[in-house]
Amino acid sequence: MSMRFTFCMLLASVTWGVAQQQTMDEIRKSIYFGGGSYDIDEFQQQDLLHWLDSIPNLDRYEIHLISHTDPIGGKRYNEWLSQMRSESVEQLILQKNIPQHKISRKNWGLENAVYSNQTYRGMQMNRRVDVILYPIVF
Repeated sequence: MSMRFTFCMLLASVTWGVAQQQTMDEIRKSIYFGGGSYDIDEFQQQDLLHWLDSIPNLDRYEIHLISHTDPIGGKRYNEWLSQMRSESVEQLILQKNIPQHKISRKNWGLENAVYSNQTYRGMQMNRRVDVILYPIVF
């Protein structure tokens, strides 16, 4: 099996799980990273930018970036890595001319894991930034 196919399968299964967790008002997408990395691969860059383009009235949403890591490397390292991941995603979003004041970040690092870090698959799924759009209520 190719690495790209494996990644796509992981992405599809995680997307399904996350879609079941989201509330009716929010719109959510996750960006996944390799271990110890904060680089967004080209496929996910394009996917995120197309996703943002598909949101009608994007200016009527606040964007929350929630960053996670696996526990490898210790607390201080993962706090830094979590921050670097959310900054990478934020820089990509800013390319869409979205005002920075509409973007907030929460860097959980290895705290508050959604998936089990007892398995390799769980650790893969925890290496992510969730991009969550909340409608601004006027």
